[in-house]
Amino acid sequence: MAVSAKFFNLKKSLNVVFTANATESLNFAIKGAVPNGSSVITTNFEHNSSLRPLFYMQDEKGVKLTFVNTYKEIERSITSETKVVVINHISNVNGTVQDIRKIGEICKKYGLLFILDASQSAGYLDIDMERDNIDVLCTTGHKSLFGIQGVGILCVREGVDIKPLLEGGTGSFSKLSRQPMEMPEKLEAGTLNTPGIMSLGAGIDFINNFGIDKIREHENQLTEYFIQEIEKIETIKVYKSITEKQGPVVSLNMVGIDSADLASVLDEEFGIMVRPGFHCAPLAHKAIGTYEIGTVRFSFGFFNSLEDVKYAIEALKNISEQI
Repeated sequence: MAVSAKFFNLKKSLNVVFTANATESLNFAIKGAVPNGSSVITTNFEHNSSLRPLFYMQDEKGVKLTFVNTYKEIERSITSETKVVVINHISNVNGTVQDIRKIGEICKKYGLLFILDASQSAGYLDIDMERDNIDVLCTTGHKSLFGIQGVGILCVREGVDIKPLLEGGTGSFSKLSRQPMEMPEKLEAGTLNTPGIMSLGAGIDFINNFGIDKIREHENQLTEYFIQEIEKIETIKVYKSITEKQGPVVSLNMVGIDSADLASVLDEEFGIMVRPGFHCAPLAHKAIGTYEIGTVRFSFGFFNSLEDVKYAIEALKNISEQI
């Protein structure tokens, strides 16, 4: 708990809540903190873990949703009814990186609640909840934080009220008939994933010891080289970030082959695992023009090597030549 709080510069470690995954964290944040009947600004690059709770709030609680593409459009979209901004730090489709420091400044200026989905960025980009004025941070432990699957994090700034969605055993305040309002028990009900939480702590220790800047530099080098080389293949269309910065996620399509078929060939003939389709982010595919066809997504991590990337590039060249 203390390790996670320090990693994101959350002042009070008791305000770190462990969940099953980022989806659960985002459900807590959106359903538990967005006021009924208010207006929320979000982006077209959100994952369904944010979109579906937001659409629930729209359909059931009268919340109005405004969608933008990048952080540059947020300020001009604010109205008197706007209360919350929900942002995916890095798109899991094309690696679009939103400038959370600028978003935080806007939210502070207008008194808006800032909810951040850091599922793709925690452990890759430096995130400081105080500096970036983040009120609620949601993330998963099994991606760039190097934890195992089945654990998520919900970091809540002091003074932010999130209503509990679950009630049950907490191991404390047992005589109360309802869920205690003390953190973290307020938002933690039932037995937690202790092995997952311990793995998360070990992952954060690894990042701190090795250096997040070194990790990011390595992943950036792989991503930049991959994009540079596949753009030379005439049959490939690359869908890059629409902001100034590119995360370690690249989507592409190859002329003459369906995204699912391309993924199957990469897997079965070359042993390369990618993700085809719509990546639980339908509005992102609308934004980049792939809503009907999807894309093939390559994701690069710290334990990938330049040799891995070169092998993937050669595989794509080989497939392209056979079509």
